[in-house]
This record gives sequence, C-alpha cells and structure tokens, in this order.
Amino acid sequence: MQIYNQLRVLRAERGLSRVALAKLVEVHPQTIGAIERGDYFPSLDLAFRLSDVFELPVEAIFNRKPFAPLSAQLYNKEDRS
Repeated sequence: MQIYNQLRVLRAERGLSRVALAKLVEVHPQTIGAIERGDYFPSLDLAFRLSDVFELPVEAIFNRKPFAPLSAQLYNKEDRS
C-alpha cells in the first residue's frame, strides 16, 4: 500500500537539508531521501519523531491519499486534473 508524504516540501519550507533533518531524527540522510521518494516507509517511532521536528500531526506529513498540489494548497484551489 502506498504512503504519500510531504517531507520534501516541509524541508524546503524550513530550509533543512536531508543531512540536517536526518541528524534531528537520528537516521542516515539516505533514509530521509528514501522516505521522500516513497522507497521506504518510516516506522511509527520515526514518523512521530518527524512530526515533532515539524510540529505537525503525523497525518499532516504522511497519508494514504496523495496530497493536493502545492499550488492548490497555496491558492485554495481544487486539483482539476
């Protein structure tokens, strides 16, 4: 089952590199990259550590449904594709 995430967007918003985020949650930077690409699904513990770093609920970072495009989120528009 696919799990979608907002890690790349959240990192960019906060100016965090993969290395910096990895240090904050105590994993290898390649783990962050694998999660962002959807190649690896984080453990529940890691998902909570990431949510703590971003001060967001887990479901704001990870979801089973695709997130709306950033432009739709910014401009409050629905995806018309």
